[in-house]
Amino acid sequence: MKKINIKVIRKIILSILIVSLILIMGFIIYAMDYMHADENANSIKELNNVTMFDNGDYLLKGTGDIGIIFYPGAKVEEEAYLPLLEKLREQGYNCILVKMPLRFAFLGINSADYYIDEYSEINTWYLAGHSLGGAMASDYASKNGDLVDGLILLGAYIYGDIEPQKTITIYGENDLNLDKSKLGDTNVYMIEGGNHAGFGNYGIQSGDGELKITRDEQQDIAVKLIKNFIEEGADK
Repeated sequence: MKKINIKVIRKIILSILIVSLILIMGFIIYAMDYMHADENANSIKELNNVTMFDNGDYLLKGTGDIGIIFYPGAKVEEEAYLPLLEKLREQGYNCILVKMPLRFAFLGINSADYYIDEYSEINTWYLAGHSLGGAMASDYASKNGDLVDGLILLGAYIYGDIEPQKTITIYGENDLNLDKSKLGDTNVYMIEGGNHAGFGNYGIQSGDGELKITRDEQQDIAVKLIKNFIEEGADK
C-alpha cells in the first residue's frame, strides 16, 4: 500500500484555495462594474413616502393593503427602479425594493421572506422582478405559493413551477436580450417601441435594442397592465 504524500496533498489543497480565491475576486470585480441609476431615479429617494432601510432596501408606502416586492435586474443599481415603483405606489400599492448582494438576485432569492413576515398586516403579496430579478422572483414564487398571490415579470421568463394564470409577463418590442420564444402565451404583453432597459432608469444596456418611446411611457404602460392584472385577480 502506497504511503500518502502529505506534501503533495498540501500543495493540491493550496492550489485549490488559490484558484478559488482568484475566481471569487474576479467575480467581485465583475460585479462592481454595474449600471447606475440616473438623476431622475435618485430624486425619488427624497419623497416623503419613500423610506430607505439600513440594508439599502426601500419601502414606498402606498395607501392600500397590497404589497409588491421587487427584485432588480443583474448588475443594475437598485435605485434605478424607484421611478417605476413610485408609479405603482401612486396606484396605492406598498412597494419594497430589494438591494441584492453584489446586485445579483440569485444571491438573495429569499429576500421576500423578511418583508412578508414583517408586514403581517398585508395579506396580498406580489413578487416582481426585471430580467434576472424576474427569474429569481419566479423561483421564489414557485416555492412559496402559500405566501405569494401573483408574479409580475418584466423582460423575464417564468422560472419554476407556477401557474401562468397567476403571472403577468411584460416585455419591450425591441428587447434584444430576451428570447421571446420562451415567453409562453398566457398574460403576456408586448410594449410597442419598448426595450429591455426601459423598465429602469439606468441608461443604455449592452446588446439591447433601441428604445423608441420614452422610459416614462414604457413604465406607464407597464403600470397600467400590472394594475389591471392585480384588479382582475382580486375579482376572482
